[in-house]
Amino acid sequence: MKRNNDKTLKEAIEQMLDVYRLRKKFDETALIAAWPELMGNAIASRTTQIYIADKKLFIRIESSVIKNELMMMKSQILEKLNDRAGKEVITSIVIL
Repeated sequence: MKRNNDKTLKEAIEQMLDVYRLRKKFDETALIAAWPELMGNAIASRTTQIYIADKKLFIRIESSVIKNELMMMKSQILEKLNDRAGKEVITSIVIL
C-alpha cells in the first residue's frame, strides 16, 4: 500500500542532492570516477591528476604521446563526458 508521501530511494536521493545543493559536485565526482571506464585503462593509468574547477576538466598526463592524442580529441572527449552525465557539466578541457 503506497501512501501519498512515499518516494522511491532514487527520488529521495535526488531530492536530497537538490535541497542541499550537492548536485553539481555529485555530477563532477561521478565523471571523475568514470574516467577509466570512458577512456580505457591505457589512458587512465597514465593520468596522474584529474579534477574539475569552474566547469573545466583539468587532466595531467605523464605521456606526451597520449597528451597529443587527447589534445586532438578534446571535443569528442567533452561530448562523451557530458553524454555520460546527461547534461552539460564540463564546458572545456585543459590538458596539463
